[in-house]
Amino acid sequence: MNKADLVEAVASATEISKSKADDVVGAIVATIVKAVAKGDSVQLVGFGTFGSGKRAARTGRNPRTGEAIKIAAAKTVKFTAGKAFKDAVNKRK
Repeated sequence: MNKADLVEAVASATEISKSKADDVVGAIVATIVKAVAKGDSVQLVGFGTFGSGKRAARTGRNPRTGEAIKIAAAKTVKFTAGKAFKDAVNKRK
């Protein structure tokens, strides 16, 4: 499923126009991105939690030459699925 499919499903389920559904989906994604970029976590009960983490600097290898390279520290994005979401995927009641 891509964004267009999601917009269509939201529009159908809520009986609003695709244009409005696109605005809603876009606003939700933008809000989650903004909050996580700021360092906050976004918890959607029954779905999961979006958050950020830190990856330490480390030494890697160039696969072509085998030369050691330094990989800088970076922020990462985490998503932890909620219990209801996991149960739905695993078809548990």
